[in-house]
Amino acid sequence: MLNGLWLGFFIVASVAALAQWLIGGNAGIFAAMVESIFAMAKLSVEVMVLLFGTLTLWLGFLRIAEKAGIVDWLAKALGPLFLRLMPEVPAGHPAIGLITLNFAANGLGLDNAATPIGLKAMKALQELNPSPTIASNAQILFLVLNASSLTLLPVTIFMYRAQQGAPDPTLVFLPILLATCCSSLVGLLSVAFMQRLRLWDPVVLAYMIPGALALGGFMALLATLSATALAGLSSILGNLTLFGLIMLFLVIGALRKVKVYEAFVEGAKEGFDVAKSLLPYLVAMLCAVGVLRASGALDFGLDGVRHLVEWAGWDTRFVDALPTAMVKPFSGSAARAMLIETMQTSGVDSFPALVAATVQGSTETTFYVLAVYFGAVGIQRARHAIGCALLAEFAGVVGAIGVCYWFFG
Repeated sequence: MLNGLWLGFFIVASVAALAQWLIGGNAGIFAAMVESIFAMAKLSVEVMVLLFGTLTLWLGFLRIAEKAGIVDWLAKALGPLFLRLMPEVPAGHPAIGLITLNFAANGLGLDNAATPIGLKAMKALQELNPSPTIASNAQILFLVLNASSLTLLPVTIFMYRAQQGAPDPTLVFLPILLATCCSSLVGLLSVAFMQRLRLWDPVVLAYMIPGALALGGFMALLATLSATALAGLSSILGNLTLFGLIMLFLVIGALRKVKVYEAFVEGAKEGFDVAKSLLPYLVAMLCAVGVLRASGALDFGLDGVRHLVEWAGWDTRFVDALPTAMVKPFSGSAARAMLIETMQTSGVDSFPALVAATVQGSTETTFYVLAVYFGAVGIQRARHAIGCALLAEFAGVVGAIGVCYWFFG
């Protein structure tokens, strides 16, 4: 899948460049494409420098949380809920703790760290699967919730914005939070409908009603604020949450007699190993996107969409963010490259870049997650997993666009 997508970028760029040369008389198009390849290769290394630090930092703090028992506490707190949503998973089964840790890593925006944990969780669920090649209900729910990308603290998005020179990297904190709630809610409801899960169960309602009321009240409060005030509140809450979480891990770790420095270094080493493996993928995708843009193919496609949007009478500012949304279901690295390219082309705090960042933070690589998670345990029949995951992803994209018009429009 990724092979075809990556090769397709170069083929489309080549066709567009030939058209510009033979029809438009632009003989300099090939020089621009070659220059773009080297420029994007250089940018990849610059992005990786900050990514090394970000992943190393957060996996270090996450290891402190593990050793302090925070993850175990979350597993116990969510245990009754998972018993209703995944009735085939016995109470106290290791899969529950792994699922919780995976959600915690996703919630912190550490998608690269969440993947190896998620694979362990999927293998634990496979041990309970009566049909080794057919996805169980629990595996489908776990995969769809992963694909919906419930992100409470999108630190990697903040990192990309900081690397591109954003004066306030956390500006998109609240938009991502609201958009990811849309995708996660739609994902949960779609799976519940297909699996006939009893969401009206008293235990499930005891978890969901307070959360829904809190979110509804928070959105009602946000509705009373101006766009300027919304942006300011997003910045304050983003930074406060980020630092507050760090202090929470450290304080609880110290109270539990955890050697916090040693635990941090242990986790940081893992973060370094994860980060260094990403550079080849980032170089590959950024160079492909750079060639696509330099050839004029990307602009041509977006202009076509823009004309359709104008014909419908809608605002067109979100159109330049659509490349990130369109490739996100197939490849996280391609979507990351599209996001960075949009920030460079339109400006890091431009409306398209803010929409692209929100989409990147509130949706997941559906087909990649499906291939990796189900492929790792030999699942061949996904049942309703793909449909539910894509529906959740679509809800996240629509939610991201709508929320950005609310906050920044």
